[in-house]
Amino acid sequence: MPSQAVTLHIGMEAPHFELPDADMEVFKLVAQQGKRNVVLYFYPKDDTPGCTMEANEFSDLDEEFAKLETQVIGISRDDCISHASFRDKYGLSVLLLADPEARVCKKYGVLYEKEACTEHGQNGDGHKKLAIQRSTFIIDKKGKLRHVLYGVHAHGHPQEILKLIKEMK
Repeated sequence: MPSQAVTLHIGMEAPHFELPDADMEVFKLVAQQGKRNVVLYFYPKDDTPGCTMEANEFSDLDEEFAKLETQVIGISRDDCISHASFRDKYGLSVLLLADPEARVCKKYGVLYEKEACTEHGQNGDGHKKLAIQRSTFIIDKKGKLRHVLYGVHAHGHPQEILKLIKEMK
């Protein structure tokens, strides 16, 4: 569970937000209401092994999600330029949103403190830094949270999310 005081629950209205994507276009969550379900997944960092695996697996299922009127969106604290490089390097089809100030991360309660590492995997020096706990939220067409999943594992997670979307009705 995240260390933030924010805890979201199934049935709550999803916190609204606006963030820029990899092309610096502003995405507004409220604009999806009445049109599509949204899978909002938070991940730690562009172009790292687990995050790349998760983004590729979501992208591989893009057509399946589209058939279910669902848009998949990834959010991290990386900036738009990093997102564009990440998307282009792997041919990702998921929409990547930049939250460098962690405003949306805080609204969804996905931040936690972790000990900062020194170079080459040595022990940290005791300093703490905020990191993103890999988490996914499924938001229905009415803007309500249907699934709230904190602390998920990257591999196989997109397939689990697709199954949950298929079960919604």
